[in-house]
Amino acid sequence: MNKTTRRLAAATALLLAPWLGGCAGRSRTTEAAPPGAVLSAAEAEVTAHCREPLPGAELAAPPGNRLVLQLDAVGVQIYTCTGSPAGAAWSFTAPEATLIGHEGILFGKHGAGPTWEALEGSTVVGAKVAGLTPDPAAIPWLLLRATSHAGAGRLARVTFIQRIRTGGGLAPQEGCSPATVGAVARVPYTATYCFHEGP
Repeated sequence: MNKTTRRLAAATALLLAPWLGGCAGRSRTTEAAPPGAVLSAAEAEVTAHCREPLPGAELAAPPGNRLVLQLDAVGVQIYTCTGSPAGAAWSFTAPEATLIGHEGILFGKHGAGPTWEALEGSTVVGAKVAGLTPDPAAIPWLLLRATSHAGAGRLARVTFIQRIRTGGGLAPQEGCSPATVGAVARVPYTATYCFHEGP
């Protein structure tokens, strides 16, 4: 089996995990190795970005949670021009993005909530725990905790989500005024999302 075939097999295992792994919905290729274990090439590659050092300890998932899935997001951050007695300003509305797994395989979508949804129907909704801004030209990196789930698939046991490696997505610097209240801006962004499961 050559390197390309091995990589494709690893990605396929990632997406088939809900059907092959029963209720647990786990993929061997995306689980964190026990302390002292050596990761296989496939395991290291499938979650490589999520295993890189974080810019702050507050973004780390709490002890006892393990990395199980890495997804890249390509989409937009949506802002609405809202008015107040103090004037008008852009207000964050929701994300809207496609979630892509290893080797560019479509995994699902990301939307309001914030919610992550797999093609097989499982979802997880998160709430912000902490944030940092390594790049002032991009939206912050975040740690979020899962607040609710639906379905019995790949995302059903997620406990924490990290948003890292962000690009773009900041609110516009102009274009919102009392005369344009209600206007909507869709700002392109990219990010990597790292999903963790608890004990």
